[in-house]
Amino acid sequence: MTTAVTGHPDTLTACCTPTGEPAMSKETASSLAAQFKAIADPNRLRMVSIISSSENSEACVCDITEPLNLGQSTVSHHLKILVDAGVLTREKRGVWAYYSLVPGALDSLAGALTGRPWPLVP
Repeated sequence: MTTAVTGHPDTLTACCTPTGEPAMSKETASSLAAQFKAIADPNRLRMVSIISSSENSEACVCDITEPLNLGQSTVSHHLKILVDAGVLTREKRGVWAYYSLVPGALDSLAGALTGRPWPLVP
C-alpha cells in the first residue's frame, strides 16, 4: 500500500491510517459473491422467502411451483443454484426432496452488508 504524505516536513502525516482489520480473503469474497448472485434473482429470492416462512422452515418443489407460477423443472433448477451456493440444503425423503435454509447463511450475508466481521463461509 502506498501512503502519501502531506504537510510541512516537520509535521508529516500519512493520509491513510490502517484500520488494523484484516481484508476479506479472496475465498470469502468469492463465496459471498456466489451467495449474493444466487439470491439476486427475484424468483430465487421469493423461494428463500417461501421456504423460510413455511412450517418447519422447509418446503418441497411442489410447495413452491404454484405460488411462483413456474414449472417443476424451472423451480428445481433455481433450487439447485441456491443449494450449490450454500444458501439452501436439500434432504431427500422417498421421492420428494425438501429444501431448508442452511443455518446462518442469511446471517452471514447480512453480516457482510452491515460491516460485521466477515463470516467463515464454506
